[in-house]
Order: sequence, then structure tokens, then C-alpha cells
Amino acid sequence: MTPQIVTIETPSLGDRSYLAHDGQVAVVVDPQRDIDRVLRTAEEAGVRITDVFETHIHNDYVTGGLALAEQVGARYHVNAQDEVAFEREPIRDGDVVEVSPSMRVRAISTPGHTYTHLSYALESVDETGEVATAVFTGGSLLFGATGRPDLLGADHTHDLVHHQYASAQRLAQALPDQTEVLPTHGFGSFCSAGSTGGSTESTIGVEKRQNPALTRDEEARVASTLAGLDAYPTYYAHMAPSNSAGPDAPDLSAPETADKETLASRIAAGEWVVDLRTRTAFAAGHVGGTLNFGLDGQLATYLGWLIPWGTPLTLLGESPEQVEQAQRELVRIGIDQLEGAATGTPSDWTDEPLGSFERAVFADLARVRHHRPVQVLDVRRASEHADGHVDGALNIPLHELLDRLDEVPAGELWVHCAGGYRASIAASVLAAHGSTVVAVDDSFDEAGPAGLPVVSN
Repeated sequence: MTPQIVTIETPSLGDRSYLAHDGQVAVVVDPQRDIDRVLRTAEEAGVRITDVFETHIHNDYVTGGLALAEQVGARYHVNAQDEVAFEREPIRDGDVVEVSPSMRVRAISTPGHTYTHLSYALESVDETGEVATAVFTGGSLLFGATGRPDLLGADHTHDLVHHQYASAQRLAQALPDQTEVLPTHGFGSFCSAGSTGGSTESTIGVEKRQNPALTRDEEARVASTLAGLDAYPTYYAHMAPSNSAGPDAPDLSAPETADKETLASRIAAGEWVVDLRTRTAFAAGHVGGTLNFGLDGQLATYLGWLIPWGTPLTLLGESPEQVEQAQRELVRIGIDQLEGAATGTPSDWTDEPLGSFERAVFADLARVRHHRPVQVLDVRRASEHADGHVDGALNIPLHELLDRLDEVPAGELWVHCAGGYRASIAASVLAAHGSTVVAVDDSFDEAGPAGLPVVSN
């Protein structure tokens, strides 16, 4: 039987995990922290998990690998060269794990994203011999790109970027063209170096034709990779140490309920009280001093990027289900402790007058600028701003905003990003600090057609 592969998506982090099975037993690759999703997938397929594999010590999320392996009694395969504080099944380049008579996994050393990165070829075994049906590439070969080589620090980037190129070449040469490519990163994850173009599936043959790591010479590919590296979330610094220590399963029990007085005291004390509602709902009315990280965007990525690590956190949601969803997303990046939560509407959370701010589109900004002076604040990353920005706009990337509040000018601020999500976060931060803001909830592609002068650096 050809192995069946089930993809477990984590779109808020831009990652995928995988369960592959032969109808009876299964292997899991790069599981996220909330392992109940994996267990449910195995149960639905009617299979028993015997092996869990890590492609690398992850930098963008806390793994569920150890907890999963312990819970189901599976072998936990982590590179023998990785220094970890837990018992594992050490695995090395070339090792073959016999999962069942019809399915095996072969380890392939693919350094570049980290020094000890492994890819895993899933081989189907029948009377005609071994056939590689898929390869789990982690942060190595992605769809039209590769994993970024700079997460271990600038001192290692030069070596790792060359390793990454060689690893992509090795996979292309070692595996048949029809082999399915199954990366962990590359679906919005900041672990990607270069654009994956929105692809949702690929093969070795397709990558040979379209991936710059396989179509360009080494020096050209290295140069383009290094030139394209951009900022990545600061919470990444906490992920590898946690994964090397051996994280346990998360506690997803409901946090304590916070009443109006408790919420007010927490806001006054400088704690983070985060409103999970949409940016539309938040702008229309919110508790003063709260911050908006909507569940309809990359909540964990941006909250983890902005929050000073260890800051007490309370969540506000329209329903217990919203709080539960946010809690699940946050434990994936190691934010395990919530001070509390409240559900309902802003009137349930405070007796004080509600805060609000205007929402607008770029056409509104174009009209307003003809009548009165306003300051445009672009909270996109510096590279996005350089590619094209509204003439005269001040660029303070969202992830730098809290440290650069003293640079924010007085007066009316029109805040924009590429689509509206980051602008709402920034607007909530600025409103909490007393600024008068208008959140531009629009695609930046509309700025030029709206009549605004767009220039590039």
C-alpha cells in the first residue's frame, strides 16, 4: 500500500505538520504543540502512531513532539548531534527507520536552516523494491524557496546559506522527480527565505524547474538569499531553548474570569489586555488601554513579536470559543500562562466610556490630504516600505513601534500597512498612548489608484 499522507495546517504560523500511515501504523513529522489535533487525525484514520520525527530544533514554534511520543509510546527521532535535555531516539544521515513492512523513513542530512537539519524520505516498500513517495523537508527545500539561514545569528549566516544551497541540490539529485515535497515552513512563516508564491503542493521535478536554489548557480542564489533576508519575530529567540529542553503538553484549561475592576487594575498596571475581536469591531468601540490582535490574522506571530516576553496577559473575546482559539495559538509559541479572560462585549468589560477611532480607505486619505495636514504612518517592514510607499509617509515598522513611540508625531495619524491587520494593531497601541488615529483598512495596492503619490527608495 502506498502511504497516505495527511497534512495538519497551522496557517496562523505559516506551518504544516504531517501524519503518514499505511492503514495500520503512522509516523508524525514536526508536530505543533497542541497535539490533540494529531491524536484526532490518527484516530480518524484508525492508525497507531509508532514514530515521531523532528526535522530540526524549531525556531518559530514550540514542538509537541516529545509530549506526543510520550503519550502514545512512540519512538522520538531527533538528530543525534542536537544537544537536548531529554531521552530521544538519536538519528543520523543515512539511517533508515523500518516503520512497517510497507513503509520506511530514510534520514537525509540537509543543513542550512540549522546545522543539524534533517529531511526524511518516506519510502514505500513492495515486491518491486523501495520507492521514495515523499520527502519531508522541514526548513530546507520549500516551494520555490528555501528556509532562511540567519536564525542562528549573523556569525553563522554565511556558512548556513551555502549549506542550504548544497542541501537543496542534494535532495534534487538523490530523489526521483515524482517525489512529493512536503515542507514544514513556507506558508506565511517568517522561516522562509524568499517567496513560496502561494503554492500548496510540489514535487522534486517541479522544484528542479522553478526553485532558484536549483535553477541558479550557487553565488547568484546565495547573493539573492542574503539580499532578501528581513526582520523576523523576536519571540523566535525563546523557541529553540524551549525545544531543546523538552516541552511538555500545554494546559488548555480555561483561564480565570476577570471582572471589570480586575481588568481596569491590570490595564492601569501596564499589563497587556488584548481584545481578540475583528478590527472593525475594535475600532467601533473598545475598552480604553486595550490592544487589538484579531483572531482573523496572524495573532500569535504579531502578539509574540510585540509583547515584552513575560508580560502578564489577559484576553477579551466575544465568546469562550474565541478565547480558547487564542489560547491554543499562543501555547504554540510558548505563552502558556494567562492571567485571565473575559467574554461578551465592551460594555461587559468596563463602566468607563468606550474608546474608538475611525477606519478609512486610501481614497479617503487622498481626499483628506487636500484639505488639512495629516501624518501618514506606514507600519510595514522597512523592505516593504522601500519597495513603494506613500510620499511623505513616516515608516515605523510595527515590531519597532513600542520602542519608538517618542518618534510618533503629534496630531492626526493615518496608519496603514499592506492590508489592514497590522494597521489596526498599531492604531490600538497608539490610541492606548493617547494619539488620535485613523486606521486605513485597505490594500496598499489601492494607494496609487486612489491618487496618492507612491514612490520607492
